[in-house]
Amino acid sequence: MADDTPHLYDTLTRAKQPLEPSADGTVRMYVCGPTVYGPIHVGNARPFVLFSLLKRYLTRTGMRVVLASNLTDVNDKIYAAARAEGVPSAELAERYCAQYIADTDRLGLGRPDIEPKVTDAIPEIVALIAELVGKDLAYAAGGDVYFRVRRFPRYGALSGRNPDDMLDTDPGPAKEDPLDFALWKGLKEGEDTFWDSPWGPGRPGWHIECSAMAHSALGDDFEIHGGGIDLVFPHHENEIAQSEGAHDVRMARMWVHNEMLELGGKMSKSDGNIVLLRDALDAWPADVLIMFFVRSHYRSKLPYNDAALEESARAADRIRNGVRTLDRAMAAPGDTLQPAVAEQIAAARARFFAALADDFNTPGALAAVFEAVTAANAAADGDRRPPAGQLQSIRTELAEMLDVLGLGSLAAAGDALPDDVSALVQARAAARAQRDFAESDRLRDAIAERGFDVRDTPEGQQVSPR
Repeated sequence: MADDTPHLYDTLTRAKQPLEPSADGTVRMYVCGPTVYGPIHVGNARPFVLFSLLKRYLTRTGMRVVLASNLTDVNDKIYAAARAEGVPSAELAERYCAQYIADTDRLGLGRPDIEPKVTDAIPEIVALIAELVGKDLAYAAGGDVYFRVRRFPRYGALSGRNPDDMLDTDPGPAKEDPLDFALWKGLKEGEDTFWDSPWGPGRPGWHIECSAMAHSALGDDFEIHGGGIDLVFPHHENEIAQSEGAHDVRMARMWVHNEMLELGGKMSKSDGNIVLLRDALDAWPADVLIMFFVRSHYRSKLPYNDAALEESARAADRIRNGVRTLDRAMAAPGDTLQPAVAEQIAAARARFFAALADDFNTPGALAAVFEAVTAANAAADGDRRPPAGQLQSIRTELAEMLDVLGLGSLAAAGDALPDDVSALVQARAAARAQRDFAESDRLRDAIAERGFDVRDTPEGQQVSPR
């Protein structure tokens, strides 16, 4: 990039655009979260990781960032899942909201600043629908309320679709036009979560929920609206129509979408083609899963498989071992300042932030981290070691870059394990050498209880904090 201003690819303009904060230096981001009818899968974690890390990076540039991400806790899929389990839909939604928070907490990236739920936003949703009806952009029919698509002339701009070429999958006998979509859905038999409204009892349509929650959380004309690429149409297209139709101002200045994870095809709960996030985190440390995400650009499709995760684990170990080399050198520092190393680290840092400024290019940023690790280790392993102050400065630079990528644990691991953990690791190595795999598994669990993961690699056991 020509300057250090962050640029992101905007789906609406189909080009990289400079990210300009609001007048007070704030960047407001709204990201569509999951519909909570079951445990989330690894694909659901990609936008959570992406926008959590984007917030970290933008904060490092001096911007104040407010990240809002919703939870959809009333939906046809929730009704169906609740009926299948024989429980009230509100109870099922509450359970999986809690599960979603617990699972994503294990990534160690913090929470969004605002996490609205649909069920807490019903008054705002009803008020927004009433605005659209009052402007004749929506109409009531048979207990439902529909948006008049053809009265919003910019419809289709985000997805690049021509409204004349679109057909609704459910034409609906009460619709004026098959293109129109539901803002409010009248109560149907078997639906046990509903609210009163001017149009009768029922619940919101999917799209209107995010328009109302985004407006309540961030106002109009906020800086970034994000989510998975599968949401461009119809969800985000419909959000634009509703929000801009009601408020007569731009909804968001920039639309940022991540590509999908693939597990022999698109990862999808409805298709049963998933790996649950909690299962992935049981199998791999969080830093390995985050490494897996950042090794690919967010706008690239990302195949999920053991080979990719094993490569991510090796990459994490390479960085962790590099930091340990620095720590050992700091225990026995030298007295020879190395200006060339300082220049290499500074250049790597510059490349790191330049990569992130260019459409949040995490693979490029990660390459800069490895350059810094290589330069640092060459100095730390040499005959003429730098003094402790320079070694500490190098370590601090590495730690900052890793923290921006959500990999701060790799710099926090240190070199030594607690004595009791070290003893268990040695005992496990002996058990494996004797092919006593039952004892090996027992010791692995004992190590995990003490907060460490152990993996078997061709180079031996690799131990890291959980």
